[in-house]
Order: sequence, then C-alpha cells, then structure tokens
Amino acid sequence: MAKFSINIPYRGEINQSAAQDLREKLISLKGVEDPSFDEDSHQLQLTVKDSEAIAAAVVALRGAGVQIPSQRASFPVLGMTCAACASSTENVAKYTEGVLDASVNFATGNLKVEYLPSLTGPEEIRRSVQEAGYDLLIEDKAKEQEKLREIQEENFSKQKTKTLLAAALSLPVAVLGMFFMDWRYTPVVSAILSAPVVFWLGRSFFVNAFRQARHGSANMDTLVALSTGIAYFFSLFNLLFPQVWESRGMEAHVYFEAAAVIVTFVLLGKLMEEKAKGNTSAAIKKLIGLQPKTVTIITADGQEIIKPIEEISVGEAVLIRPGEKIPVDGVVQSGESFVDESALTGEPLPVRKLQDSEVFAGTLNQKGSFVFKAIKVGSDTVLAQIIDTVQEAQGSKAPIQKLTDKIASVFVPSVLGIAALTFFIWMIFGGDDGFAGGILAAVTVLVIACPCALGLATPTAVMVGIGKAAENGILIKDAESLQMIGKIDTVVLDKTGTITEGHPQVTDIRWAKYADEVSRQVLFTLEKHSEHPLAEAIVAHFPGFRSLPLASFESHTGEGISGEYNGKKYLAGNQKLMNRNNVQAGEFQSYDALASRGTTQIYFADDSQVLAVVNIEDKIKEGSAAAVAEIQEAGIDVWMLTGDSGNAAKKIAAQAGIKNFRAELLPNDKADFIKELQLKGKRVAMAGDGINDSTAMAVADVSIAMGKGSDIAKDVAKMTIISSDLRKLPLAVRLSGQTTQTIRQNLFWAFIYNIIGIPVAAGALYPVNGFLLNPMLAGAAMAFSSVSVVLNSLRLRYRK
Repeated sequence: MAKFSINIPYRGEINQSAAQDLREKLISLKGVEDPSFDEDSHQLQLTVKDSEAIAAAVVALRGAGVQIPSQRASFPVLGMTCAACASSTENVAKYTEGVLDASVNFATGNLKVEYLPSLTGPEEIRRSVQEAGYDLLIEDKAKEQEKLREIQEENFSKQKTKTLLAAALSLPVAVLGMFFMDWRYTPVVSAILSAPVVFWLGRSFFVNAFRQARHGSANMDTLVALSTGIAYFFSLFNLLFPQVWESRGMEAHVYFEAAAVIVTFVLLGKLMEEKAKGNTSAAIKKLIGLQPKTVTIITADGQEIIKPIEEISVGEAVLIRPGEKIPVDGVVQSGESFVDESALTGEPLPVRKLQDSEVFAGTLNQKGSFVFKAIKVGSDTVLAQIIDTVQEAQGSKAPIQKLTDKIASVFVPSVLGIAALTFFIWMIFGGDDGFAGGILAAVTVLVIACPCALGLATPTAVMVGIGKAAENGILIKDAESLQMIGKIDTVVLDKTGTITEGHPQVTDIRWAKYADEVSRQVLFTLEKHSEHPLAEAIVAHFPGFRSLPLASFESHTGEGISGEYNGKKYLAGNQKLMNRNNVQAGEFQSYDALASRGTTQIYFADDSQVLAVVNIEDKIKEGSAAAVAEIQEAGIDVWMLTGDSGNAAKKIAAQAGIKNFRAELLPNDKADFIKELQLKGKRVAMAGDGINDSTAMAVADVSIAMGKGSDIAKDVAKMTIISSDLRKLPLAVRLSGQTTQTIRQNLFWAFIYNIIGIPVAAGALYPVNGFLLNPMLAGAAMAFSSVSVVLNSLRLRYRK
C-alpha cells in the first residue's frame, strides 16, 4: 500500500525537547515516518501507511499528554442483514482514512465512530460504507429518528409483502415435492414457481453476496445465495439433462422445493426478527413519544398562540393545562399543579409544582394549570439528554461482545469451508449417490449455519436491560457498566445528598457572650461567599441580612472558609480548621464538650477564639434505611464516607443501619479508602453527588451519581439515579444480574445450535441411523434460532 502525507492539528504548546521525544516515539510506530511539529500552525506533519498508523499515532500522542481534537458521531446503518454484516461495516469504517475508532452494534443498527475532522467527515465515511454494500443515514439529530422510523416502516412493509408472495409460491412447490413427486410435470411446474422466489423475491441475497465477494468478505447472504443457487441450478441441470445420471443407473433428483422454501423461511425469519428487535427498543420509543408535537405560548400582550415544538425559544411563556405533557424544561411563573414525573424518575407519586419550581419536558401535568418560562429547549432538555444517554448505552458493547464479534467475523468463511469439506467427504465415501448427497448436505450446512444468533445474543439483552433501567429512573452509561454493577461486592455511600436529603438546616446557634452584631454579619457574609450545602443552610438562617465588604476570602478544602473584615481575620469551619489556626474554644471550654450532640458543628471564630457554634442537621431520606438493608441482604458490604464529624456520622450511620463508616475525610481520603478496598480484592461501587465526590467516584469500579434535573447530562458517572432514591441501587444490581443471565442463556443457545446443527446438517448421523436433515427443515431452524434469541431477551421486560 502506498504511503501518504497528512497533517494532524493539535492543541497546546510543545517545546523542542518534548517535540524530539514525541518524534522518536512516533517513528517507533509501525507505518509512521517523518513526523514534524509546526509550532506556528499547531499541525503535526507525518507520512503514514494506512488508517491504523494514523490511529496508532493519535493514541501515542494522547498518551504523552498532547491534545488531539476529534469528533464522535453515531449513524444508523442501512442494509445490514446479519452479524457478519456488522463486522464488515465496522472494518470498512475503521480503515477509512482519518477514522480513529469504529464500532457497529447489529441489534441497534448503529455505527459509532470517532474521527479527525481535518482528515475525514460523515460523507467520506458514508462513501466507504456504501462501497461495501451498505449505507449510512446522515441526518440532523432532530430529524434522524423520524427519518429512520420511516425507512424501517417502509422496509418492514416490503419485507412482509415479499414474505407473503414467497409463501404463496412456495406452498404449491412444497406440496408437489412431498405428495406428487411421481407426477411427470412436477419438476417443470416446480422450476417455474421456484424461479421468482429464488431470483426475484430472494434477489437481495445474491446482490449482497456479490458485493461482499467484491470486497473479499462473506456474510449470511453469501450462505443463503450459495445454498439456494446451488440447489436450484443443480435441480435445473437434472431436469434438462436427466440422462447424465440415468445412464449411470442413478435417478436425477430435483430440489426446487428446497430452494424456494429456504428463501421463504429466511424471509420469514428476517420479518420476525425485525419485529422482535423493534420491541427491544421500546424504551426509546416510549421516551421519544413523551414530548408533545405542539405548544401553547402566552405572548407579552396575553394572547395564546399554538406553535410547533421545534419553534419554541428560550424565555417564552408556556401555558400548560390539565392532562397536557410539558414540552420543554422551565421554571413555573404562575399557577400550581401536581406533575407526574414517573416517566423520567420512575417515581409513581406526583410532584407538587409551585412558583419557581422546575418542570421537565416529557412529564405529565395533572389537575391544575400553570404558566412556566422555557429555560431549555430542543436537545438541551433533560428528556433529550436521557434519550441520548440511553441510545448511547444501548449501542455500546459489553466486554463479552468482543469475543462474539471475533467469532462472527470468521464464522461465514468457516461455514463455507465446512460445506466444501462436507461435499468432498460425501463424494469420496457416499458411493453411487455421493455427488447428489454431497450437494444436498453442503446446501443444508450452508442453510442451517446462522451467525445472526451469535450477533444478537448480547446486544439485544443489553438494549432491553438498559431500556428497563431507564423506565425505572436509572441511567446506565454503557453495557460494560451494566455488566459490572451486578459484580460489585462493596458499596461506598457519601452521606450528604445520598443517604440524607441533602437539605441541611440549622437547628440552633450558640453564641459566645463577647460576640456582637457585627459577628453575625461577618458569619453571614463568609457563608454567602461559599458554595457548600452547609453554607446555604446558615445563610437561610439569617433572612434579611446584607453582606459586608470583605478584604479577602479563602476556601479551605475539607475544612471551611476564612476572610478578613475591618482588619480582622475570621474563620468558619470544622475543628481541623480551628486547630490549624490555633483557635481556642474560649468560653465553650473544650471542643469535645461541643461535639456530643450528634449534629454537624460549624465553628465561627476570630483569629483567637470561637465566637459561635452552629449546629446543623440533615435528615435521612425516607428510603435510605430500607435500601441499605436490601443491599446488605444481597451480600454486599456497605460503607459510609463523610467529611462530617465522627458523632454526626455515627448518628446518621445508626439511622441508616450502616455498621461501617469513616468520618472527617477529605475528598482525596475517600479516593484512597476506595483504593484500599480494591487492593483487598473488593469490587467497589461509589455513590455520591458526582461533584464533591468526583475523585472517589473516578477511582471506583462503578460510579453512581445521585442527581436530578439538568445535572444529569453533565454527570460523568457510569450510572445516574435521577430521583436520588437510594432504593434504585439494589434494583440496578438485580437488573444487572438478570441481564447477564439472559446474555449467558442467549450465547449458550446460539453456540449449541451451531455446534449441534452443522454436524447434523453435514450428515454426521447418516452412517449411524441413515438420518439426513432436509434443507427445508434446516431453513426453518436457522430462521427460528435468531428469533428465539431476541424473544429470550424480551423476557427481561416482563421480569420483576
């Protein structure tokens, strides 16, 4: 293959020493030559052999800390008929110049691709895929689903018509072949009726097989085209030249009915498979159907205007009447009602909405009417982000899928080899009927082999599992996370917002005698500058107060805050902050005496002594204790980690039924503790708010964000519980186990079907009991194998 030169843009500055090191690293890669960095244009120039060399160079650069901008996209693939098609499409996309990575999910029919926009784009990738005999749907995201749905409905309708016509023509051929085989005109009538079934209704098998052959590959269409083509033309030869066999004392058998019925069964199987696969994406269809088509806008002069939802703008006032679905995200301006948010959160109880309450697209208004201001529209709404998250997760591959993809990629060539070997064995050992028997056995082997069952085993189960999780208010980022959740043996929980409600309130403030009104103003001002949840509780305790002008302000991670006012330093935080600044307890005598209430204490002090002790309490969530008990009953250890004081942590842990906890931890301490658990061989899930606990969550095997609303899309967690209800966690663990069990069942039946079916089709039982599988029955078995895998996955939807 000829080498070619390319330019790869990069970000950031690279000094001469670093550039030299990078050049040496790039030169060591296979297929990469002459790398040089242009500092003015921020372009890397190099000569490469192929797309693999480009991808390897980018990986090496990123590993060295160089930022290489790329784009990720997902496109529906049109024209795929089996798992081998998915493998072929994936390989073609990967070898497109500028593509860094590509992955095709046969069940969802999507190509996920990462590419360098400076070297390629969607149209170039599409052309590469088209050359392989497939196509990509490249549409605006807002129109993609509608366009894809139209194409799928049209294809399903055509498939149904073809199947019915094939059945109508094949039935008399099958009847003639079974009951009127001695009638002199049976072969002629069968040949005439079979021809349109094989070469007109089944022409797509031959067209696709030819396209695959041009690219040196093969798929299920290859198997069907070869088997039916061989069966038909062998029968036609016997019909036209029977004397070739009769002169040798043999009978000239015809197998027109086998060719026609095989095509019919394959078409029927594809029809049933598409119908069943459509049901696996029911969760996505349900989410997409939540958004109404039109919206009622209230203009500045009070008029009501109905417009399409695509035309709504941020800031417009939207009227919602009883029974209507909320079209976009916003904040209530007037009126009140109860809103059913179960479609997003999985929570059955409606939520009361008053002025300034947030409302979300796709939720259902109940009895009252209200007007809200549109805050997020289109792809920015929570509903749109949930749909994107679920689609992305359903299109991802579980670790076990990589093995089945490799098997699927070599499956068809292996079957072709087995069919050829079968024919030659029959020729050698089959006696007088060796040739005809070999043809029949080879055809049966080609027909019964089914790579589709292997290709569908994992992704269909993943699609249903992730979809069911979404229906219950659990967003799972990818298939690997879904599989991993069921393997955890330790759950680490953050306290605030995870076990507790996350709305701390001040129970009381004990002021020192020497604290004056200015001290109260300073405390309010310091906390006003902080973004900590505890600070919000203290600020809320001083309604009507105004901030003072601070000379300085500083936040101390895990300890508190400090600032300077009127030439004097003030501090607010925990005992660590007080000790580090040598602040005395003053009239409160000792910190030990203060820390016995079981509440969270915030100490407010000047540079010498404590001026006030703020007691703050955060109530435990209603379902936390039940969730912890359910997790522990499943044999999973539960730990609570918090930066709060030991006594406060002990109180919450006791209420939640948690025996193991650690208190007064900094964010890095939490991450270190999780690493300690992992070193002991534990598989750890960390549940937190996704912001304060991001370090610990990044270390955990599975990160779980307890979030609601607009934070969902920004969350980097592997799993998000939208309602923040901890009871969803054991549900996710059970669902993961059920999905993994379904995948194993699917793979077992897919493998066992081919392991048993192919030898039987080749005639392995013929020397034992004279049994030789009829090609028509093989076609029916092949069609049923794929459908059975999909139907088994669909059982997940109805399991509790």
